Amino acid sequence: MKELSRKTFLTIFCILSSFLMISVILVNVQSYKRERESVDRSLNFIDDRGGGFKPGEKPEEPPEGFDGTKPEDAPGGFGGPESGVTTDLENTDDSELENMMFMDNEVYTVEIIDGIVSKVINHGNESSDFDAGSVAEEIMAEYEAGTRKIGNLYTADYSFNYKTDGFLVVVNDSEIKSKLVKFLLETLLIFVVLEGVVVLIAKLMTRWITKPAQEAFDKQKDFIADASHELKTPLAVIMASSDELSGDENKKYIENIKYESDRMNRLISGMLDLSKLEQSASDESFKETFTEVKLSKLVEKTCLVFEGVAFEQGVEIETEVEKEIVLSCNKDEMEKLVSTLLDNAVKHSDKGTAVTVKLYKEKHSKDKNSVVLKVVNSGDPIAPGDEEKIFERFYRADKSRNRGENRYGLGLAIAKSIVLSHGGTIKAYSKEGKTTFKVTLIQNK
Repeated sequence: MKELSRKTFLTIFCILSSFLMISVILVNVQSYKRERESVDRSLNFIDDRGGGFKPGEKPEEPPEGFDGTKPEDAPGGFGGPESGVTTDLENTDDSELENMMFMDNEVYTVEIIDGIVSKVINHGNESSDFDAGSVAEEIMAEYEAGTRKIGNLYTADYSFNYKTDGFLVVVNDSEIKSKLVKFLLETLLIFVVLEGVVVLIAKLMTRWITKPAQEAFDKQKDFIADASHELKTPLAVIMASSDELSGDENKKYIENIKYESDRMNRLISGMLDLSKLEQSASDESFKETFTEVKLSKLVEKTCLVFEGVAFEQGVEIETEVEKEIVLSCNKDEMEKLVSTLLDNAVKHSDKGTAVTVKLYKEKHSKDKNSVVLKVVNSGDPIAPGDEEKIFERFYRADKSRNRGENRYGLGLAIAKSIVLSHGGTIKAYSKEGKTTFKVTLIQNK
């Protein structure tokens, strides 16, 4: 159930976060696009201006014989009112440029004559730390006339349009850069705040979505627990009654009753244990049963008890136990965990091989260590793809064989529940003819 809730939460969280992130990206892309279009318009204003001569140009020479006293008599009307131009060209065009103002950007027009900066005209919003003349000289030294460049507005200090006819238009990008960076930081801050809201929404939606499954799961656990309790009483009566029966003619039937009753008793006990452990995994009060247990001695003692069982199977038990390992845990459940893993390893080992039990510490963090328990055997390997399935209740890789051995597929499910109730992890894998069960538990210093 926890895994279902976790996956549901992550799915909802990732979907909402993705939409939120895409929105932040789109908003910043649109903001950048607007500023770039604004810079582009500023750099093109000379091309769109039209009319009159440009600064630095000289008016065409008067026709031969023109003395300047009667401009209306000049051939072609040069200088006359019909021509639409004046001989005071430079003053007229300078006035036109100087009167052009830009409210959005800081724009400069630089007049260049013979490769030298002749005049710099500011079109409003002048910055004290921006030297358009020096920037123009830098551009002329690095680029050829006819070059137009808009840099990355998040990093570039300026953009320019170096005209071939002696003009250089420069846009100071510093203010634009500050504006875009500020907007980006603001949207990221909003994103972080909204991520907190997304987490809350994801949790609420997860609880709402998984509520029916949780209720069904709880009902299933209650049913198993109640049914198991109800079955224990008639089972006990049957077993007690079978002990009182006698007579050679009924011996076979009595043995069958005892055998099946014993099987049912083990099954009911396993179901009750599993139900109790699953409840403990989500019950914080279960941790109140934890005590400081000398795990090294507990493992060695359990291995010693199993030596007789292993001998009957033709298997040896070898231990590599690090001394003085202490763990805060439920002692009874930890004994059951070690016993279950040992029993499973011995039953699936080839004759003449050894089961190796290892217990050691691994550095986890400054204040915590990982206590690792490994049980390794040589024999029946875990089939590929069954590494997780073997921990499911009632799962049997070889159904016919396990049924004949009175094994119901509850042992490893119980082992996993014990590990989870202690906040640890368990995994199994087969490699090079050896099967390993690895349990990792956190040890607080």
